[in-house]
Amino acid sequence: MTNLNLGSSGKPWNKGKLTGQKPPLKLKEIWAIRIRLQIAKRHRDLALFNLAIDSKLRSCDLVKIRVKDVTHGATVAKRAIVVQQKTGKPVQFEITAQAR
Repeated sequence: MTNLNLGSSGKPWNKGKLTGQKPPLKLKEIWAIRIRLQIAKRHRDLALFNLAIDSKLRSCDLVKIRVKDVTHGATVAKRAIVVQQKTGKPVQFEITAQAR
């Protein structure tokens, strides 16, 4: 048998926590996150958050996107195509003006 390291309490870390699929964010929650990122002047995080909302990509696909994937020279493209890692299918998405 394997010996699990459960820490000093002997209780699993996820006991009593929600596991599995989470409910989608509500519009009010999305705007609250955007406002907080703007106030904190976290431009990179705000751009990634907006891109995630626009594209509906999985996080593993989102973090692999490079600047050259969404730009044409010095301008940000209006649309981009990313091949999903899990399915291998290309996904085309529109980049809104707010995300640009």
